[in-house]
Amino acid sequence: MNKILIETVNLKKIYQHFNGNITLFKNLNLKIKQGDLVALVGPSGSGKSSLLHLLALLDEPTRGDIKINNIFTKKFTDEKKDETRRKNISIIFQDNNLLNDFTAIENVMMPLIIKGENVVKAEKEAQKILKKMKILDRSQHFPNQLSGGEQQRVAIARALIAETSLILADEPTGNLDFNTSKEIFSYFLKLKKLKKTIIFATHNRELANRADYKLFISNGDIKRVNAR
Repeated sequence: MNKILIETVNLKKIYQHFNGNITLFKNLNLKIKQGDLVALVGPSGSGKSSLLHLLALLDEPTRGDIKINNIFTKKFTDEKKDETRRKNISIIFQDNNLLNDFTAIENVMMPLIIKGENVVKAEKEAQKILKKMKILDRSQHFPNQLSGGEQQRVAIARALIAETSLILADEPTGNLDFNTSKEIFSYFLKLKKLKKTIIFATHNRELANRADYKLFISNGDIKRVNAR
């Protein structure tokens, strides 16, 4: 039986807005197992990206806590959060978040370099994954020399190279064409077979329906929906 990798405990998140407070999550209790492939769905502004930021420890809950590998994280220092992300979490941002002063391959190598990996080995691994993403021929280009779709593939490659147990993806195929989107999703399925947990926010109904299950977010509540 697969263990619980990430769990929210009575999670509440309120954002202050000039028109008044906005409550995205009221009393959220989720348990996501190792190897789960989960689609976050719901209307724009419902909180999909916000939930991913909370799970990535990039934002703090108003109330409640998040457990990763059965460890509560609310009292983590910034250094401990950085360490947890480095060891356990890969993030694919909606806006790519590539480093503009580094080439595509250097961006992909970065997680391994941060972990202290040998530069030559890191470059070889980056070349392998860029080839799988079908963008190796653009490896020496800087982000501003790449199209939106190419930037997204580099961002995905950077997230996957770290081989973490949890991958959080915010609209990972949003800037990609239909065939490339299917290819990226097929890679997610391969990672699932390796017991990686993947949580991805998407408006793509077809991809959402291929997940193990969907989490539908609306009006501060989350409902689990079977994908098939």
